[in-house]
Formats: sequence, structure tokens, C-alpha cells
Amino acid sequence: MKILNMTQHAPTKEQKENGVFEPNAEDKEVIREYLTFNNIPSKRNIKMRAKALSDIAFKYNIEQGIQKVLIGGAPYLMSSLERSLIAKGLTPVYAFSKRVSKEITLPDGSVEKKMIFRHEGFIELNIRDITK
Repeated sequence: MKILNMTQHAPTKEQKENGVFEPNAEDKEVIREYLTFNNIPSKRNIKMRAKALSDIAFKYNIEQGIQKVLIGGAPYLMSSLERSLIAKGLTPVYAFSKRVSKEITLPDGSVEKKMIFRHEGFIELNIRDITK
């Protein structure tokens, strides 16, 4: 199953192996623009962005038959985006990752801590999930 990546981030190797793919460069730039907020948005602006993003996803549904869309970003946008995607017959999914902490002792004796995010799967939403 192919899953359209509509986040600001590139998919991980594990996500790619699970069917996540990037939109074309032009669409990715538009997606990043609509996911980025530099000021407090109005409700109207949030709905407009959700519709524009779902329109892009629907284009990939028509052209490539995708049914699922990986989303993530500002929480105040996600519920509108979920509804807009579901209204177009698409399934929004969120990535689930485990955080793995790794400590590395550096040559000077200090310790550097790194967090590694390991993709574990997806959490799917459907109309029943958001109307309960």
C-alpha cells in the first residue's frame, strides 16, 4: 500500500519500506508552506490550509490510487486536515515511533546523548474515530 507523505519531514528508511513516498518537489514545497505557521492563524485560514492539503492528496488518489496520507504538524491544523481527508475518502495516518536513547562518551570524557526515533508503525483514523 502506498502512503503519501504530507509532513515536513523526509520519510525514514523504515517508513519507505512500509510504502511511504514523497510527493513531487513542487507539491512538497506547497505542503511545507501550508504546514508552517508564522502567526496565529484564524479558523478560516486553518480550514483553507486543510482543504488545500487535502486537494493535493486527492490528486495523488486520482493519479496513483493512494488511499492513505501520512500527516503531522501543528495540532490545531490536524483535526481539520483529518476531516478534510476523510471527506475525500482518504485515510489519515500518523507515524508511531519509539524513542531510543544512546549515550556516547566523547574523547574529552563528556557524554553526548542522542535520541533515535525508530519507526514502529502507523495509527490510522477513520470517520468513526473522529465522530465519537
